[in-house]
Amino acid sequence: MSKINASDAMIKVIEEWGVKTIYGLPSGSFDFTMNVLHNRQDTIRFVQVRHEEAGALAAVGEAKVTGKIAVTFGSAGPGAVHLLNGLYDAKHDGLPLLALIGQVPTSNMNKSYFQELNENPIFEDVAVYNRTVMTAEQMPYVVDEAIRQAYAHKGVALVTIPKDLGWQEIEDKYTSTASHYQKPILPEPSPSLVEKALAILQEAKRPLIYIGLGTKGARQDIMALAKQLKAPILSSAPAKGIIPDNFDLYMGSAGRVATKPGVEMLQEADTIITFGTDMPFQGLFTQEKAKYIQVDIDGTKFGRRHHVDLAILADAKKTIKALLEKGEDLPITDWYQVAISNKKNWEQWVKSFEADTQEPLRVEPVFKAINDLATKDAIFQIDVGNVTIDAVRYLKMNDQQAFTTSGWYATMGYALPAAIGAQAAFPNRQVWSISGDGGWTMNMQDIATAVKYKLPIINVILTNESLGFIEAEQDDMPQPHSGIDLIDINFGEAATAMGAKGFEVRTRDDLETAFKEASQTDGPIVIDVKIANERPLPVEQLKLDPNTFSPETIKSFTETYKAQGLKPFSQLLKEVQESQK
Repeated sequence: MSKINASDAMIKVIEEWGVKTIYGLPSGSFDFTMNVLHNRQDTIRFVQVRHEEAGALAAVGEAKVTGKIAVTFGSAGPGAVHLLNGLYDAKHDGLPLLALIGQVPTSNMNKSYFQELNENPIFEDVAVYNRTVMTAEQMPYVVDEAIRQAYAHKGVALVTIPKDLGWQEIEDKYTSTASHYQKPILPEPSPSLVEKALAILQEAKRPLIYIGLGTKGARQDIMALAKQLKAPILSSAPAKGIIPDNFDLYMGSAGRVATKPGVEMLQEADTIITFGTDMPFQGLFTQEKAKYIQVDIDGTKFGRRHHVDLAILADAKKTIKALLEKGEDLPITDWYQVAISNKKNWEQWVKSFEADTQEPLRVEPVFKAINDLATKDAIFQIDVGNVTIDAVRYLKMNDQQAFTTSGWYATMGYALPAAIGAQAAFPNRQVWSISGDGGWTMNMQDIATAVKYKLPIINVILTNESLGFIEAEQDDMPQPHSGIDLIDINFGEAATAMGAKGFEVRTRDDLETAFKEASQTDGPIVIDVKIANERPLPVEQLKLDPNTFSPETIKSFTETYKAQGLKPFSQLLKEVQESQK
């Protein structure tokens, strides 16, 4: 039987699972794989990042937009440790990810050798599968098993490989199991539980639909169910884009990374049905007496965030379809009309700032420029901080666009590496990274990666010279501002020095010039927009309702956040009721 290098056999397995790209940074402990990637460059692409964390987050960014396994690697010692931040993002957001880790040669293991670490315990918490290869013959088998486990458990699979084993020859006889892989058959909803859910929803005065990523692909059915039940829709922040932003019953999100209609409608709902979401802050914004129906394929999540009146262990999409088929159109209610009115009022308020000319700029004109330039299948990779709030509120995702962020792990420095992964996976789609200046500086070195591989990513940085999200938390304590101020940097000039096309934007004219150029460039572009350090409207602590707050408090709140024109839920309800007289 013919022989093959063990690392060649391993990469063949990875290729058979459909992997096209591997992200990493070469090292002595991983030179066996670098040799294979050179030899097999016609069948698999290596993307050299400038920091292993960026490599892990690039793989995360790819996995989030493809739904398939993505691969990263790190060297023995520091390279392996650098991967952890990206791997934890994959763990928290439930992504299939394979991480390959270098190790010192077997003859030097357990001898306190140069760069040797006991790597398995380091990754025990983050990984669903964590093994060290013991023989060269094991390499293709263990990697094959790792990928199966990553898919089965929606998590990180990690394989540590001693350097000498990767260079050894083995018999070329291993066949991967990739061709046998089948997606699991998700549970059907119990007909009796569907009937019970419908009865609860039909009795509700103020029903609300709350969706998460588990509903991906069910856009039309969700909208139809909302129309049937006369119920507004909320989504978790990571689920933005499943429902188009221009759908009249889509309220956005609730919480702090949220919209005013989203928060208010959740607070006022008397019955909530959740589909495929584990959003951790729901209980902070709902009435204690509200009834809860929870639909999920994972029974361990029932009741984790809030009380549950009815739990349905089933696929969210199948349950939505079953409810739609068994239900009937309910009459129009005040609740339904208030939801639509609340959405319109919010959109009018947002639109009122889109032509604003103040300097430093508000964020609304920037997002209008983004929306105007975005293609129908654009991919948005969003960093963490105030930029996440802004993106959830102001990006208009009405077609087949994709939106991802570091959802439950919430690591800053996410957007640029994730955009690299998305662009590598979809070279013909428009890809954006949108960051604050705090998040951008965490991984800005990898603009060099985008330059090297000619990735036409449009990078927008909202520079306010502050860790604004944390600044707001310090204000709310209250406490003195401590450690949140950032120096101003000309990121456009820095990017130009690194080989990208960079712009510094301070005025509306600058903004127009930069975005015109962005529409024509064939390489990475960096647009550094200097924005006012103004706290986004804190929808989680609105002070607009005269039934709850004094005129002085409302006046102070509206002046601080320029909230004139925003109507509280109670006023919108009163207007709807008076219109019917």
